[in-house]
Amino acid sequence: MKKHLYSILGFSSVAFSMLLLGSCKSDADSSGFEYMPDMYRSPAIEAYVDYGEVRGKQNKDLKLALSAMTPPKNTIPYMAGKDSAEVKFMLPHFRKPNVAFRETHGLYGFDVSTADEYLLAANDKNPLTLNAKNAEEVLKKGKELFTAMCQHCHGEKGDGNGPMVASGAYVGVPNYATLTNLSDGQIFYSIYYGKGMMGSHGSILNKKEIWTLVHYVRQFQNKDYGKFDPTGKPMALVSAPVDSTKMKP
Repeated sequence: MKKHLYSILGFSSVAFSMLLLGSCKSDADSSGFEYMPDMYRSPAIEAYVDYGEVRGKQNKDLKLALSAMTPPKNTIPYMAGKDSAEVKFMLPHFRKPNVAFRETHGLYGFDVSTADEYLLAANDKNPLTLNAKNAEEVLKKGKELFTAMCQHCHGEKGDGNGPMVASGAYVGVPNYATLTNLSDGQIFYSIYYGKGMMGSHGSILNKKEIWTLVHYVRQFQNKDYGKFDPTGKPMALVSAPVDSTKMKP
């Protein structure tokens, strides 16, 4: 009886030792073999993950394919706890692209207008108010966005001589310093829907980010823009609204 018990214990010890040693790997960065990995690795589909390659296996049919479905039209991000002003920044822009933008800028599926909404945007004001308390933060964020999204064409100084222009890939990029006649609304409209050779950025920048860029662009037109005196009064006046009835198409 004891002999059988010792045999069972010995066999169990050997089996346990083999299992223990078998779970080890020489790779210092490896956690070893995993026991029931689905218990701590979510098997659920995750948005924006390339499921063409999962756990070392590749599926070329799924490689680089979008895993997230296109959200319903005019939906906005979930913003629990945000105030109404913040939520409004996420809503679709009330101005619509001209019907011609479907062909010129690929804005298919958008609600379009037959009116010249760019001209109508002349009196649109920047809802992101700049003051002595938030100016530094807003303009810092504006610089980050400009560097990532605009500088390659518009140049670090906003003079229209970015690397893409220098390479000859694009021409006709304007110098921001010469665009003082444009209202905040028109600059926003140009970024949101595109203008000339520039495509729409509304799908990669939200409205708050674009209005932040409008503030940053104003610095190229006035070096005192975004600066305030000790009383909190702006040293550079914000661009005045333009009378769209006096503007030529």
